[in-house]
Amino acid sequence: MLSRFGRALAAAAIIFAAFSPALAHEGHDDDEAPQPSASTLPRGEAASGAFEIVAIARGDNLEIYLDRFATNEPVTGASIEVESPSGPVKAAADADGTYKVAAPWLAKNGRTDLIFTVTAGDTTDILPLTIQTVAGAAQGAARHDEAAPGYLNKASVLLVLGGALAGALLSAIALRGRRRAAALVAILSVLLGARELQAHEGHGHEEEKAQVAISTVSGERAQRLPDGAVFVPKSVQRIFALRTLLAENATHKKATELPGRIIPDPNASGYVQSAVGGRLSAPSGGFPRLGTRVKQGDVLGYVTQPIQAIDASDMRQRQGELDQQISIVERRFARYEQLAPSGAISRTQLEDTRLELEGLRERRASLDKSRREPEALIAPVAGVIAEASAVAGQIVQPSSVVFNIIDPSRLWVEALSFESIEPSRGARASTYTGRNYDLIYQGTGFADRSQSVPVHFAVTGDTAGLRAGQFLTVLVTTDDAKEGVAVPRSSVVRGSNGQDFVYEHTAPERFMPRSVRTEPLDGDRVLIVSGFTPGKRIVSQGADLLDHVR
Repeated sequence: MLSRFGRALAAAAIIFAAFSPALAHEGHDDDEAPQPSASTLPRGEAASGAFEIVAIARGDNLEIYLDRFATNEPVTGASIEVESPSGPVKAAADADGTYKVAAPWLAKNGRTDLIFTVTAGDTTDILPLTIQTVAGAAQGAARHDEAAPGYLNKASVLLVLGGALAGALLSAIALRGRRRAAALVAILSVLLGARELQAHEGHGHEEEKAQVAISTVSGERAQRLPDGAVFVPKSVQRIFALRTLLAENATHKKATELPGRIIPDPNASGYVQSAVGGRLSAPSGGFPRLGTRVKQGDVLGYVTQPIQAIDASDMRQRQGELDQQISIVERRFARYEQLAPSGAISRTQLEDTRLELEGLRERRASLDKSRREPEALIAPVAGVIAEASAVAGQIVQPSSVVFNIIDPSRLWVEALSFESIEPSRGARASTYTGRNYDLIYQGTGFADRSQSVPVHFAVTGDTAGLRAGQFLTVLVTTDDAKEGVAVPRSSVVRGSNGQDFVYEHTAPERFMPRSVRTEPLDGDRVLIVSGFTPGKRIVSQGADLLDHVR
């Protein structure tokens, strides 16, 4: 006859055994969980030297994406004829470069071999591909969702139950009578609660699982695969506007990067300065604002020179002396006019007296003018007002810069070089936004400036977006040559560890990152000197978008 302790132990063992099958069923085996697939939609792909094609089965229709093989550019207006199990069918073209074919034969599970005859312009190509339709694709997605985070791990639940059973045994030994029975009831309640928690964890995330299943079954979600490659469906590639180029190895002249800044052309810019100290006053239309275009000779303001007390006294004394001399000469000139007809004085004396009188009057008028008329500030060149410090009533000192005028269409670049620059070499300037400008060499300084030599270049073409004082990078071509693959700067992406890498287009919907070492080539391109094999396709546009795919 079993004791109460033995009966309690047997009951706990039976309860624990009842939990084991359920746990094995709920948790499954981790080794059997399938890896997530890039897309569960049946699809096939093919490529030739001219075209790249991807065919995706969507219900009873076959959706076709046709791109240029070298550039990944969508091909529009092409003629596509499909050799299908039901005979030849011509695809209908859409405006975005996709094509559709009614394919009722896709409903049959299994392997379907198709032949595409593509004609675009003068190019005709034949591309065979195979589409494998599988009925259990949705089941694979459901199995993947069951293995998703949110379910309790089987080992974790077993550990909890094992601990509860051990507590039951210890409680049975330590307690007696009714207290032992109450403790066993409490332990059983904990076990039942753990089972309910397992049931809740197994069925409480239906909405989340449905969202994952939808995004996976749709086949339109770009994702990074376990091997580091990036799977990007053709529909997403159209959104990203991904473009590629065939990497070719060639010899290029190296370029030297120099720090530079924008300066105005000295022949098309000028300062408006005051020659005397005085008080500023505005012209009739007011002071010109920043950015106002002015012409050469325009009056931009006035400077009224203040007169000191001692200067005013000297001027009044001088005016009195001139007035007295003018009065004397006027009376003399009047007498000479009366005596000249009779021949008492010569005609020469009369003319000399008249000239003396005119000279005294001019001196008197200029003295009055110097007290009343201010100095006009005149624009020396045509351009726009780049700097202005004029305020009505402001006192300016002699040689003070009141306005700075710059012609925005005529700008120079001053670069600092640590070696001699040949005038015949080409140069380009690149801003922080990536815009490039062609430069023409103007001259090199003969005096060092902080252990460097200033070099001047003139900006050719459109100067929109540039301003005086703006910093930029000047790339000057050197005589040194290096072999490598020239790619656009947008092809190179910098990782979080500082390593540069590019994306290789290995398959129609697959891109693999490749670590590379680069050197600057010019304003638009960089030179890949190692890490990439010529002859392969490299992403030239949209690489930064691929880098953000997770």
